[in-house]
Amino acid sequence: MAGAGRFFEDFIVGDVIRHATPRTVTVGDVALNQALYGNRFVVQSSDAFAQAIGYPRSPVDDLIAFHVVFGKSVPDVSLNAFANLGYAAGRFLRPVYPGDTLVSSSEVIGVRPTSKGDAGVVWVRTRGVRADGAPVLDYVRWVLVRVQGGRSIQDTVVPDLPKAVDPSELGDACPRLDLAAWDNAESGSDRRFDDYHVGEKIDHVDGMTVEEAEHQLATRLWQNTARVHFDGYGQKSSKIGRRLVYGGHVISLARGLSFNGLENAFHIAGINGGRHVAPIFAGDTLYAWSEILDKQPLPGRDDVGAMRVRLTGLKDCAGAAFPRLGEDGKDHPAVVLDLDLWLLIPR
Repeated sequence: MAGAGRFFEDFIVGDVIRHATPRTVTVGDVALNQALYGNRFVVQSSDAFAQAIGYPRSPVDDLIAFHVVFGKSVPDVSLNAFANLGYAAGRFLRPVYPGDTLVSSSEVIGVRPTSKGDAGVVWVRTRGVRADGAPVLDYVRWVLVRVQGGRSIQDTVVPDLPKAVDPSELGDACPRLDLAAWDNAESGSDRRFDDYHVGEKIDHVDGMTVEEAEHQLATRLWQNTARVHFDGYGQKSSKIGRRLVYGGHVISLARGLSFNGLENAFHIAGINGGRHVAPIFAGDTLYAWSEILDKQPLPGRDDVGAMRVRLTGLKDCAGAAFPRLGEDGKDHPAVVLDLDLWLLIPR
């Protein structure tokens, strides 16, 4: 049946799936991204600022590249998924600019059936490249995919994934910067690499309520066709009984909120790991807080350093108390997102 998508039995370790269709990133995407998420990081906001420090113009928000590459993979990877479970080994390899055309593909690197036999976990490494072949992004994600039935179930293959991206792999993520031209007043803060300390916790203060129209617009904008996000009628008969908000929408909202306190951490260079801990729905209000886990210089770079940040998203719970775990040692009931990132910040 056309558009039925792959079921668990269809994923064979080693297969490479080329995703339709290439997409050219436009200034319209940038404007809609801004309207949806309110990103205020200056490098992605001001051509004049970006050009002064060494970019040809403002690059697009890093998560635009993520959404475009991710959205292309959905019809082939997660159309029949119950849930997107996690991320690892993500690298943003070069800036993306309006006019760049992105192409996406995924390699199946692991499969594991569940004990119930009605679903299985599938691991894929998804890559995004420009039309000229230059890589811009790669990451691993794993999803819980439905079993169609009537066919044999595969043997388990679980990939060995790194706990974190090696900082030495992050140095090409942005051009060399002229820090003498970095204007702290325009960027919104004078805090740089040396001004943060490991263990520091930052309450990002603001909350943002997820609106039905906005998360539906985002799902269509990024060409994410997963039924759990847009088929309201079909989801009435699901276990949850309503549409889920696309997890990437939550990531972008949390990243936008993180500007308060991380104003100069202008670039996502790596995704060490991440989980959508719990679903979020229209009407929920998202808050966020961050913890500084590590700081590392980059080989051959004295202009920027890498700061490892654990970004936690909470629904209907302000972040001042920094909740992550409940009294039972399990995830706090308010936590919806747990994301471990390498961010680049001027030195």
